[in-house]
Amino acid sequence: MFVGGVSWGTTDQALRDAFSQAGTVASAQIIIDKMTGRSKGFGFVEMESDSEAMAAIEMWNGKELDGRQITVNEARPLAPRPPRG
Repeated sequence: MFVGGVSWGTTDQALRDAFSQAGTVASAQIIIDKMTGRSKGFGFVEMESDSEAMAAIEMWNGKELDGRQITVNEARPLAPRPPRG
């Protein structure tokens, strides 16, 4: 699942702990900017089953985590982009 609007201070473990309320978390990762080392404000969570993922989306989408309202939805594959030039 894609998790957007995440607080700069939210950690991988905090994301895992929050989503574990909806089921078993397979992985949770906040995306970090390579240049600054700071959170980009979004992350990804994988649940053990589709039913747990749907429960997590229902539980967390539009709710507050670490003082910020987050958006949670099914992650979509990255669309191909033309080369930078």
